[in-house]
Amino acid sequence: MAGNKFPRFFEYYGSSLKLVETPDGGVAGWRLSEDSGGWEPANHLIDKALSAGGEQEIYEISPDEFIWLTEQERGRHLDGDGPVFALYKTVEALQDTIRAERRYPTPREQALITGIRRRTFVMFEEQLRAAGDPGADPSIAAP
Repeated sequence: MAGNKFPRFFEYYGSSLKLVETPDGGVAGWRLSEDSGGWEPANHLIDKALSAGGEQEIYEISPDEFIWLTEQERGRHLDGDGPVFALYKTVEALQDTIRAERRYPTPREQALITGIRRRTFVMFEEQLRAAGDPGADPSIAAP
């Protein structure tokens, strides 16, 4: 994988996909699980992601877009108790209000949602790491 810098982030059929360097200098692919919010091995998508040239089903995104997409999917598909889920519900309530009022979010609302999503990303990734998920990486949201 000479010439490639990792990690790299992708959207694959609306799902988060990341490629990371392994300790031995190789590459591992991880795709978000809608069922658990954790990371499933996706090594079969590495070549497809690296050769994606505008294909509609897969395209490269920024780390911020990756965090947004990941937390949007977690908030949409998962339910539970605790601080992370309370924050997901806060974002959902804010978005429901915006939709009900048929308007775009204000800059303050956008900043609030973005900040909450960065925070929930770190919190969720730390929980995954503590539970032994090898694909978890809270440092992606580091400033």
